[in-house]
Amino acid sequence: MQSLVCLQHTLSRWLACLGVLAGLALSGGGALAQSAEPDYSALALKWARSNVAATLPDSARSLRLEMSAGTIDSRLRLAPCGNIEPYLPVGARLWGHGRVGLRCVDGISKWNVTVPVTVKAFGNAWVVRGQIPAGGVVTQGDVVQVEVDWAEDTSAVLQDTSAWLGQTATRSLSTGQVLRQGLVRPTQVFPAGTQVRVVAEGPGFQVSSAAQAVSAGVIGQAARVRMDNGRIATGLVLDARTVKLEL
Repeated sequence: MQSLVCLQHTLSRWLACLGVLAGLALSGGGALAQSAEPDYSALALKWARSNVAATLPDSARSLRLEMSAGTIDSRLRLAPCGNIEPYLPVGARLWGHGRVGLRCVDGISKWNVTVPVTVKAFGNAWVVRGQIPAGGVVTQGDVVQVEVDWAEDTSAVLQDTSAWLGQTATRSLSTGQVLRQGLVRPTQVFPAGTQVRVVAEGPGFQVSSAAQAVSAGVIGQAARVRMDNGRIATGLVLDARTVKLEL
């Protein structure tokens, strides 16, 4: 009789344990279902961090990068996926405000979404510290070098002094503007019709003569001139009155 009581007691304990385990399984399954959806922002950001270096221009290799990712539309309900593949959408770039694509390649339903990603690239650049009118010549005193976000604009930063010094502002520039491609252009030093000096050099000699400019002259660029005999030649503009011909 005592053995039967013990057996009943043991059986009751086993049934109670099974009930607890079943309850845990159900609650654990619910928690698992709630946390099963991947962190799409984290996926996009991780992929961007590992791939941004391959898309940077050479001039930006030494910049200090900061990256962050937004979220997908909260109204989207994406089906479970066994393999999510990140990629860079056509026309997108990992520079400034961009997007990283995420597509399901192994799931009941194939889906494709994009996650907004911001890439900041900090480094020194030349910044205007006054007012430069449109058509004004940019001098060393007009700018100062400070740290800025190169990725704030898609236009390339004019890092080398030779890329902007002595050039003409294409529009009015104000304090804080970063010197970028398109904001300056080479300065014209003489218009067409100007009398110039043409210098020709060869092995062991140099000759010069007068000529008339047929095209406008910009230092460092080619210009056409008409020689005294009427011949049209092309040479390199050296300064406001000199064109060099290569023999």
